[in-house]
Amino acid sequence: MTGQVPGLVLPAYYSYYDSPVKIVASADGRVRVWRISAEGGWRDESGLFKEIVFAVGGEVFKRPAAEFVQDVERYRAENLSGQGPIFALYETVNTIVDSARRERRPLTIEERALVAGIRRRTFVMFEEQLLAAGDEAADPGLGS
Repeated sequence: MTGQVPGLVLPAYYSYYDSPVKIVASADGRVRVWRISAEGGWRDESGLFKEIVFAVGGEVFKRPAAEFVQDVERYRAENLSGQGPIFALYETVNTIVDSARRERRPLTIEERALVAGIRRRTFVMFEEQLLAAGDEAADPGLGS
């Protein structure tokens, strides 16, 4: 897909039916839509471009980059399982969030900052692994 959409600044980040999606310009000038996969990587969903960009209401929401990173890591933590440092950090976040839920209270300012910081770090770690594995949509720099 090529061409310009007035007002669309790339990269652009969305939540599409609770699934993180990013729209980026590729090196050849095309626009690519990448949706998170069941494995936590990125799959090309460029066929969704019009539905996402021209959506009115419904289940499509534009997201700032920082919130997109949090959405991606929330999605990965909820839908993936495994071993290693990333999954240990996911468990740490889950413990903090679950504790607040059990106590029927919002996260404290300190807890929110800790959760956001851990998610930024796990985003970078996961994206670096994807990049090393050849995932062309991986972008560890977004978490910085």
